[in-house]
Amino acid sequence: MKYYLCKWIPPRANFLAAMSADELKWMKQHGVFLDDLLAKGVIVAHGPVIEESGGYGVSLYQIGDDQDIAAFTSEDPIVKNSVGHYEHYVMLHLAS
Repeated sequence: MKYYLCKWIPPRANFLAAMSADELKWMKQHGVFLDDLLAKGVIVAHGPVIEESGGYGVSLYQIGDDQDIAAFTSEDPIVKNSVGHYEHYVMLHLAS
């Protein structure tokens, strides 16, 4: 298994407070997407992080050695609709 901390970076600092109607729709789809991966055991946790600069999203993945993390995050509805991007950080292990 491989483990990743994935950080979703919004397109602008005030994004979480000032989403358009389309962005709100895609964010709801994003939540469903992540919850589905959580139910399948691909993600072990996910959620928003709020900070003074606006915030970002975090998800913890555990995937097979033959799988590519970008293949998962590129399927996220917010990425497919060009709303922000992911950064991927390798973790040595993940205890849950």
